[in-house]
Amino acid sequence: MDTAFQASLLDMGEETGPGPLGATVRRTPLAHGAWLDLRPGWLTGADALFERLARTVPWRAERRHMYDRVVDVPRLLKFYDEDEPLPDPLLEEARRILNRHYAGELGEPFRTAGLCFYRDGRDSVAWHGDRTGRGNSEDTMVAIVSVGTPRSLLLRPNGGGGPTLRHDLGHGDLIVMGGSCQRTWEHAIPKTSRPTGPRISIQFRPRGVR
Repeated sequence: MDTAFQASLLDMGEETGPGPLGATVRRTPLAHGAWLDLRPGWLTGADALFERLARTVPWRAERRHMYDRVVDVPRLLKFYDEDEPLPDPLLEEARRILNRHYAGELGEPFRTAGLCFYRDGRDSVAWHGDRTGRGNSEDTMVAIVSVGTPRSLLLRPNGGGGPTLRHDLGHGDLIVMGGSCQRTWEHAIPKTSRPTGPRISIQFRPRGVR
């Protein structure tokens, strides 16, 4: 797939792969028992990974019912269930490191990976929480690695009525939403009229969380 993508000058080194976590992760407590972990630039070689994923993942365009009509989903998708190999060794390594770092707190491994391809500023995802399955009733975690051009991830308390947080994520950034975040907060990638390049997000989740 052809993409108009500009690589980051900070991602030109020879080393590739996930960096350390540990003390490099910055945690922000949120209301209602939710929290966010942020590790900017966690994945070196992220721009090359973006190019490989854009080219080799069997992306799908989907349509969904919305109110009384069927509409195009404004992004491309691919879901890897727990019995499917991930499409790149760097993603396998990233999941291993995440599982090791969060094992004590999460109590189970990240098992699935959902990939979203935002091709330009017209692609987006509306306000939502990952509440299908156990995320609707239990504390859990969703770890997101972003590669490609940074896009704004917005978070707000469920239903609005509170401050909206913004994180511009791309070029190997890691964000982890934990605690009650999927139940008590919601997140979105808004459309933008500004010229912007493509971005791929990789969402690692435990079993039974979508």
